[in-house]
Amino acid sequence: MNDPKTSEARRTLARQASAAYSVDDYVRDVSTATPLELVEIERQGVHGAVLKSLSRKMSVPISYMYKILGVPKATAEKKMGAGEFVTGSSGHAAIGMIRLLGIAQNMAENSTAEVAKDFDASKWLGQWIELPQSALGGRKPADLIDTPTGIDIVARLLGAIESGAYQ
Repeated sequence: MNDPKTSEARRTLARQASAAYSVDDYVRDVSTATPLELVEIERQGVHGAVLKSLSRKMSVPISYMYKILGVPKATAEKKMGAGEFVTGSSGHAAIGMIRLLGIAQNMAENSTAEVAKDFDASKWLGQWIELPQSALGGRKPADLIDTPTGIDIVARLLGAIESGAYQ
């Protein structure tokens, strides 16, 4: 039996294997994925080249991006050079960062403020993750992104910011 959702997940995974698959492609696919599709994306990991693109998009130095995601620099550079995927906890952290980027972009798109139309959500997120947050006990969001629970906490905080419950 050929389930259309399974076929779509396979097409998504095949696209991710392409070197041309961008951060924006990941953001779109992660943001719209069903839970089962997200499981498959997490299992495959993130194309190594996307880490460098994510770093540039968010204006975060690549060495610091590696630290946030918990991937050793040598491993990341090897994966990039070989066109391989970063998997395991570092891959999950990268997907989590991509998820947070999608949330930030969605916040900007949904804003009715005039200033939001020229707002760069990627750069904002890159700066915001470095700011201690009282809702996180004074921790920086970047300090939590290396675990699934930390990503969920940061995602909820972004949701609270969007709703106006936290500023």
